[in-house]
Amino acid sequence: MSISLTERAGQFAQRTAIIASEGSFNYQALLDASAKVASFLLQGATDLSQRPVAFLAPPGWHYVALQWGIWRSGGIATPLSLFHPKPELEYVIEDTHPAVVVAHPDLVDPLKSIAYERGIRFGITTEALAYHSDKLPVISPNRRAMILYTSGTTGKPKGVVTTHENIAAQITSLVQAWGWTADDHILNVLPLHHIHGIVNVIACALWVGAKCEICPKFDAGEVWNRICQGDLTVFMAVPTVYAKLIDAWENASPKDRSKMSEGCHKMRLMVSGSAALPVSTLERWKEISGHVLLERYGMTEIGMAISNSLHGERFPGCVGAPLPGVQIALTDETGGMVEPRTPGEIVVRGPNVFLEYWGKPNETQKTFRDGWFLTGDVAVEENGIYRILGRSSVDIIKTGGYKVSALEIEETLLTHPDIKEVAVVGVPDEIWGERVCAAVVMRPGARLDPDSLRTWGKERLATYKVPKDSIALEELPRNAMGKVSKPELKKIIESKKG
Repeated sequence: MSISLTERAGQFAQRTAIIASEGSFNYQALLDASAKVASFLLQGATDLSQRPVAFLAPPGWHYVALQWGIWRSGGIATPLSLFHPKPELEYVIEDTHPAVVVAHPDLVDPLKSIAYERGIRFGITTEALAYHSDKLPVISPNRRAMILYTSGTTGKPKGVVTTHENIAAQITSLVQAWGWTADDHILNVLPLHHIHGIVNVIACALWVGAKCEICPKFDAGEVWNRICQGDLTVFMAVPTVYAKLIDAWENASPKDRSKMSEGCHKMRLMVSGSAALPVSTLERWKEISGHVLLERYGMTEIGMAISNSLHGERFPGCVGAPLPGVQIALTDETGGMVEPRTPGEIVVRGPNVFLEYWGKPNETQKTFRDGWFLTGDVAVEENGIYRILGRSSVDIIKTGGYKVSALEIEETLLTHPDIKEVAVVGVPDEIWGERVCAAVVMRPGARLDPDSLRTWGKERLATYKVPKDSIALEELPRNAMGKVSKPELKKIIESKKG
């Protein structure tokens, strides 16, 4: 991917590439800066030969120049999370054994000590960006390009290795499906240790010569100010971000609301992903913005795989049809293909699918069957359109002999007038196998009455789907992408019920 991006960047040399807190930079500046970074990493060597380079930088110019520089040096870009405490940073560095650890000047601690204690070379982004350019290696597409770590919901996080070829396939599929052009201008509000921001936003924009504006952190008021300026064409976010933008809109004056909505009307595309989008959020956002959010499905190992249509009908609660170049099937527990309208595990095949889990050949082998990647996510398909039922390990609850979808129950509970947010999990139960439990965030002034909620639920759901227990929380536990951490939520529920 680095060679392809580099070649393509030359076509757009004088066009603006990145707008960030550090300033505005064109594609030629990105080429020049990344060449300096690559030369700094190499320091006279001819090639990093697919060795990882771990780096930590806030969203912005330093981040992109560093990422491109790693690719151009022949290294594997391994972005670290701004949200991880020292033990989690140590875990990634020990797992990857990087050739170099690089940090932004504001983020030197604790990375410097972690690197020095392990005898790993440590560098600062400002040093890399001031280095002299030297001869760089030619990078073949089948080389390893990036390691992104999974969220670790079913065990220790695993390093997902994608090649330059994999990433290029992920980008070109989205460019085709979502109509990216050089005239686009996108605002990134997403963290950059996750595929959503890295590939869907920044890489797609830079592939076509578009402008990518990067917020150092998400702030609903600042995002609305940018939208109001009317020059953005594309916006992508997670459901939690849209919920916060809705709250900010509702708390604004009528005059400001009008400006905010008008800014949305000037965009051509707004996308939601990385977590299930409540239909209530989709409908409210449509009222505010005039946009039916485009929902899609993907994961770290495969990039994006399924998407609602850019120009055709979009189906609320569904993620659409397979993207260009991606093969999708639904299978049962034995690996056989399921009948239409029957739930099954999503399996994926195509050039977008990752190469391996870093240093874990057995784990890699377990996740493939006959060339298909086993996602662990369950969906149902009807007329070519897919609806996600949840992750088999956390969202499919086995209770009293039934398999129920936590996402379906959540969607129903969100229609209750007093419930603002909800998450449903299954907790171990001697009688039921798993007991359906709900954690809710109530709207201001409302109080949870579990008995009344069960009565209300029985009028809308089969009895075995109605939560047997419910608790009220001030907020749901979430990860950096805004996705509810259901393993953490199970612990909270069990501790309160214990």
